[in-house]
Amino acid sequence: MQTFIIIGGVAGGASAAARLRRLNETARIIVIERGPYISFANCGLPYHIGSVISERDSLLVTRAAFFSKRFNVEVRTATTATAIDPAAQTVHVVDNTTGESASLRYDALVLAPGARPRIPPVSGTDVSGVFSLRTMQDMDAIIAFVKEKSPAQAVIAGGGFIGLEVAENLHHLGIKVTIVQRGPQVMKHLDTEIAAALHKHLRSQGIELRMGNAMRDIAPTGNGLAVNLENGDRLSCDMVVAGLGVQPESDLARAAGLEISDSGGIVVNDRLQTTDPRIYAVGDAIEVRHLVSGCRTLLPLAGPANRQGRLAADNICGADRAFAPVQGTEIIGLFGMAAGRTGLSEKELASGSQPFGTALIHPLHHAGYYPGARQMTLKLMFSRPDGRILGAQAVGCEGVDKRIDVLATAIRAGLSVHDLAGLELAYAPQFGSAKDPVNMIGFVAENILNGRVHTAGWHEVELLSKTHTLLDVRTPAEFAAGTIAGAVNIPLDELRDRLDEVPRLPLLIFCAVGLRGYLAARILAHHGFECRNLSGGYTTYSLVMRNST
Repeated sequence: MQTFIIIGGVAGGASAAARLRRLNETARIIVIERGPYISFANCGLPYHIGSVISERDSLLVTRAAFFSKRFNVEVRTATTATAIDPAAQTVHVVDNTTGESASLRYDALVLAPGARPRIPPVSGTDVSGVFSLRTMQDMDAIIAFVKEKSPAQAVIAGGGFIGLEVAENLHHLGIKVTIVQRGPQVMKHLDTEIAAALHKHLRSQGIELRMGNAMRDIAPTGNGLAVNLENGDRLSCDMVVAGLGVQPESDLARAAGLEISDSGGIVVNDRLQTTDPRIYAVGDAIEVRHLVSGCRTLLPLAGPANRQGRLAADNICGADRAFAPVQGTEIIGLFGMAAGRTGLSEKELASGSQPFGTALIHPLHHAGYYPGARQMTLKLMFSRPDGRILGAQAVGCEGVDKRIDVLATAIRAGLSVHDLAGLELAYAPQFGSAKDPVNMIGFVAENILNGRVHTAGWHEVELLSKTHTLLDVRTPAEFAAGTIAGAVNIPLDELRDRLDEVPRLPLLIFCAVGLRGYLAARILAHHGFECRNLSGGYTTYSLVMRNST
C-alpha cells in the first residue's frame, strides 16, 4: 500500500489530500498540521475581528474529524514536522501535546507549509499589545485584547492586504487607525493612479496614512505603546498589528536539501515537483512562473494554492499535468471600494525591456441613465506593436470585480486590445453599458496603438509643460473650479470657432476624464496641430497630485 504524506493543511494541503483520496481509494494518506485546524478561511480572519463575519466557526472550512471520516485520511493536528530525510523517504514528526515523536515513511510527500507574517525588524515587537495575523489563534488574541483593553488607537505596520483589511475592521470597532508604510503607497503592486484613489477613500473614512515612513521601534509607555518612526515622529497607541506581508515557510525544505530560491520560495518544476521528484510543494511557500513576464515569482493567494494542491495529487497518481503560469489576479475591498489587478503593472513593465502602452479611462459601471451609476477607473497595459494585453487595474465602488475577471480571462487567452473592442458582453442598463468599460478601454487602446491619438500620463505633465501649451477644453465653470497651472481654457464646443486663438506650439490637451480631450485632439490634428491628450484627464492628474502619498 502506498503512503502519501501532506505537511500543512489550509488551502493547498487539504486540497491535495482530498484529491488524492478521490484518485486512490487504497492509499494511506496522512495530513500533518501543527495547528489545531486542518483547514480554515485565513482570508476571513480580519472580518471576524470586525464582526462582519459574526460566527467564528464559519471560518472553519472543515474539521479534522469530518475530513478524516469523509476522505479516510489520517489527520494529525497539533503535530509538527521537524525533519525530512529524502534518502530514506521519511518525515520526523512531534506531537505538540504529548511530546511523542515518530518517523513516517512516504512514497510521495506534499509540502504545503504556507507563509508566515513578516515582522518589522525593530525592537519592541514582542511586547504586549503587538500582534500579527496568520492563524485562528492570532485572530482570537486580537479579539480578546480588544474586548479586555478597549483600545482607542491602533497602528498598522504595512499597507498590504492584511494590513488594510485589519485597519478597516478595527475601524468598524470604533478604534482610530493609523497605517505606517515604508513605501509611498498602500498595495505596492498597484500603479500610482489606482493607489491614489484608495488613499483618498481611506482618508475619507478617517484612516490616517503615514506613507514613505517606517517604524524605528515600539516602546511600552505608562498607558499604552509608543511607535517611534524613522523620521522622528512618535505615535501613541494602544495596539500594533504587523501587516507587512508574508514570507515563505521554507525552512523545513531547506534543511532537507531541497533547492530554495533567492526570494525564499521552494523551487518546483511545472509538475510541482521539488528538486527531489518524490517531494512536491504547493501554495504560498513555492515560487511560480508569471504568465506575462515569464519570470519566477511568489504569489501567496488562495486560488492558486487550491489548484496546485489538486494538480500535485493528479501527478502523484500518474497524470502528467503542468501547472499553468500565474498572472497575479487579485482584488481587495475597503469601506465599499474595491481595487483589483491582473497581469503586470505599468511600474513593473517600465523596469523591463518590453515596449508597451497604457490606456486609462473613468467610465460609469453601468448605463448612466439608470439610477445608481458609479464612476470607476480602469487602466490597461498592452504590448507594442501587436496590442497584446499585458495587465489591467481597476478601482471603484461598483463593477471592479467583473471587469478585472474579464480582463484576466483575456490575458489568459492571449487576446489583444482589438479583441477587447469586439467582445460581446452581457448588457442591461443595471449591469453595464451597450459599450462596456472593457470595450471602451479597448477602443482607447486601439486609438493609441494606431496613432490616432498621442497621450501623456499624469507624471509627464511637469516636464511637458516646459515645451507644450496646456489646453483645458472643459467648460469655463470647470476651469474656474480648478485646473493645471498655466493652462489656457477653450471649451471643446467652441474650439472650431476659436482655432486662431490656439498657439501653434505643441499642445497638451486635457478635459475631465479624457474623452473631450480626445475629441479636441482629433479636431486639432486635422488642422495641423501637434498635440497629446492627457490620459485620464484632470480627474487622474488632480487625484494623484493630492493623494499620491
